[in-house]
Amino acid sequence: MHTLFITGPGGAGRTTVAAATALAAARTGRRVLLLLGDQGAHPGPGNGPGPGNGPGPGNGPGSGPENGRGSGPGDLFGLFGPPDGEPAEAAPGLWAVPVAGIRVARTDSGEEFRSGLVALQEHGSALLSLAGARPLGAEELTELPGAEQFALLRAVRLAAAAPGTDLLVVDLPPLHQAVTTLALPAQLRRYLARLLPSERRAARALRPVLAQLAGVPMPATWLYEAAERWDRELAAVQAVVQSPTTEVRLVAEAGPAADAALRTGRLGLALHELPVRALIANRTVPRGSADPWLAGLAAQQQRWTEVWTEVWAGAGDVPVTGLAHLGRDPRTPADLALLAATDGLAPAAPAPRTPWAVEDRRAEDGVLVWAIPLPGADKRDLDLVRRGDELLLTAGPYRRAVPLPPALRRCTVSGAALTEGVLRVRFTPDPGLWPRTP
Repeated sequence: MHTLFITGPGGAGRTTVAAATALAAARTGRRVLLLLGDQGAHPGPGNGPGPGNGPGPGNGPGSGPENGRGSGPGDLFGLFGPPDGEPAEAAPGLWAVPVAGIRVARTDSGEEFRSGLVALQEHGSALLSLAGARPLGAEELTELPGAEQFALLRAVRLAAAAPGTDLLVVDLPPLHQAVTTLALPAQLRRYLARLLPSERRAARALRPVLAQLAGVPMPATWLYEAAERWDRELAAVQAVVQSPTTEVRLVAEAGPAADAALRTGRLGLALHELPVRALIANRTVPRGSADPWLAGLAAQQQRWTEVWTEVWAGAGDVPVTGLAHLGRDPRTPADLALLAATDGLAPAAPAPRTPWAVEDRRAEDGVLVWAIPLPGADKRDLDLVRRGDELLLTAGPYRRAVPLPPALRRCTVSGAALTEGVLRVRFTPDPGLWPRTP
């Protein structure tokens, strides 16, 4: 299945572009599931479209074009038009509303947090009783910061398993948060592997004996079982994020502030090997206006769109598509249909990914070179440290622990250089570890 993550600087219109992208893809005959972030009521049993209970004219927050608030997150169903049917399970645990030829699902971080914490308390009830703790009831729990990220990742895992879907369009948070969210599954799996190694989990049957021999209590079985469950779920999300058919589409309003955010975000995405396949210059104003302010805005947008086309499309093979400003916030299905008809908005088939290549230069220079594409990087913002079989890479505000390819684990880092957006790390074979040639 093709997965398309959509993100960009805050306030750039990511959600509307995600909706228009999903509609444009559905018009080409693809079966589309649009996954929105935590934006209010979650489509599900008793919480779908209908009188006084969800998206639709006159039904509370986000009730549609009549509320006069434009295309905020709650107004998407007003943009799409009336639902085609009742909410249904797109995948076990993920509810979606069929509308305008696609299925729209939302995450609910509050409910996700409450149910998860209650389940954790039930698993650790014995330990909590020994500590004299009183479990918290679901009705008294309020979600903590970061719950949205975990709810979104779980929804992505469920949506990726939804049958009858060709394209999954995911409306991500703003760019910096999106990068950290997509990097979270791999990071947490690394932490679990270090703190609760798999070989110790496999030996849990010996823990009662070890506890008697050592004279100290051993971690409870439920902790290792929970770690294994978390690892399986994180591995499933990581597989979606790192799939060859997963891509990122960026949305921004053409201007200097967006340019700085895009450069930093693109660097973070590249560090985590997440390919950017398109850049949407949103809310572009047509030129030729008699209003001096609008004329100046149109000129600035045109200038930055040309810069992005040269930098992104010319050097990075990332097409730049302009999405017109309607002169108002999109409010009706006709508005969304107009945006969806924009040339280049419907996503093409996923392009093949290019893995980080290891160049063998032993014959010429006696080294192996690992080429790591980091478009837009500045050498002052880069740092790398070899630690065991990992390379700790820092690029701007982002950091990643990258497992070394097997050949490079038998080498020492002998230097690095950044040229034309590619970090080339040189590795010298360790004579004590490298096979000797006859």
